[in-house]
Amino acid sequence: MSACEEVKVHKPEEKSEQIESHPDIDGGWGWMICLASFMAHVLLMGSHMALGILYVEWLEEFNESRGLTAWVGSLTIGITLIVGPIIGLFVGTCGCRKTTIIGGLLTALGWVISAYATNVYYLFISFGLTAGIGSGMAYLPAIVMVGQYFKKRRALAQGLSTTGTGFGTFIMTLLLKYLCTEYGWRNAMLIHGAVNLNLCVCGALMRPPPSSSSIQIENQSQPECAETLQKEIPNSDRVAHAIDMDGIEEHETSKEEETKSLSLEEVSELQEAENKDRVKREVIFKERYPLRILKTLSQLANILKKSFWKWYSSYFGTAAVFSNKVFICFVFWALCAYCSFVIPFIHLPEIVKLYGFEEKDNKVPLTSIIAILHIFGKIFLGLISDLPFINAWNVFLVANLIMCICVFILPLMHTFTGMATVCAIIGFSSGYFSVMPVVTEDLVGLSNLANAYGIIISANGISALLGPPFAGWIYDVTGKYDYSFYFCGLIYVIGIGFLLLKPCLQKQNDTENKSKQATEALHVHHDE
Repeated sequence: MSACEEVKVHKPEEKSEQIESHPDIDGGWGWMICLASFMAHVLLMGSHMALGILYVEWLEEFNESRGLTAWVGSLTIGITLIVGPIIGLFVGTCGCRKTTIIGGLLTALGWVISAYATNVYYLFISFGLTAGIGSGMAYLPAIVMVGQYFKKRRALAQGLSTTGTGFGTFIMTLLLKYLCTEYGWRNAMLIHGAVNLNLCVCGALMRPPPSSSSIQIENQSQPECAETLQKEIPNSDRVAHAIDMDGIEEHETSKEEETKSLSLEEVSELQEAENKDRVKREVIFKERYPLRILKTLSQLANILKKSFWKWYSSYFGTAAVFSNKVFICFVFWALCAYCSFVIPFIHLPEIVKLYGFEEKDNKVPLTSIIAILHIFGKIFLGLISDLPFINAWNVFLVANLIMCICVFILPLMHTFTGMATVCAIIGFSSGYFSVMPVVTEDLVGLSNLANAYGIIISANGISALLGPPFAGWIYDVTGKYDYSFYFCGLIYVIGIGFLLLKPCLQKQNDTENKSKQATEALHVHHDE
């Protein structure tokens, strides 16, 4: 048996071991994926959380109500999160790389065409819908790819990549504020659209992981086989091979000389014969071309059908997720809570302007303060939750309670220092987002984590979609933002109330499970 055959025999047996020990898994190119995901969070979520700067400009430009204008930013944020489960279908069909590149182009297009907006309704389509769908197409692969490349260090990699939201909010707020001051909001959107084309670069870095295809491993073994065969061929065989090649070249040369020696009539006959053969080939191609198109379309339809049913079963076919009463309460919390995190980012710049704070006090925007402390809160709460003697659910609950209290206190602050302090606490306590995957896994189990987390993100998207416009509408009615925060704080309290139902529902679930087990045991005993 040759060396090349031995490699082919051992490859299938060692395939799983080679994938696990591949240098790109938990390292190598995996860190480039982590960097690409970090930059995607900077460009996408950072830009979304900085939309308060543009919100002020849109109010002055279009003279519409605050409730109506707030729909622009909330549409973008909400659609980005809501379309997550649907974008999963594209990821399964086209892959993360193509989905991210298309999403980057759509996002940049949304920003660019929004620079020519003539009214708020134009922005609903150009920015809210176009940029929102594009952001969703780039956001989901940024999360999925990190999970595919990291196994042992998944929590660390996800934590590092998602801190891009905080860094991005800080950077993009300052950038948009500078661009709007120097060039106006329309040119600022054009420049920012060009910046968002870097999402295509992030997508280009997202090459499929080694475990996604065995063809890549086989292709890597082919050069080794070729080198082995070259070493095994003796010199005499190489000489014989060279002689054969010389003979072929001489034969081809003699054919050319014979063609030259033919008469003009014979040459024309040969050309006519070649033309007839070409016409026949063209006729056959034209006859078979429609069949090839139909075959390709049927194959594509089958791929889409399989991908759709796989997507449908992953989100709607898992009865264990929706039969979990505690998880349903968790979804209701997500519907109530996320608006309280998004509303400050949309409306705080307008509040600062209404309060008339001096420019020296507002050098560092309040949204940037929230973003900076959000980074530290994510890291700290994540580390605390990993400690063996601390319950992640309790950390999550306490952080939510602190943030809810701050939402009620924020309207009472009428100095920049006081508002900055409360915003810092909001930013730090909002670090509970790093604990959300852990809490979700504890509720539904590891096998249903991806599906359950997708549902939670969609619920957050609905909350982000409705919260800011409602807060703006309350201001239009009352003339104060205070009632907007009080009302959102009240909704947040309702969401926390759903979380507090966990002990009762868990006891009920345990009782039901015990009764089921006892019934099954009686049936088994009766059958015996």
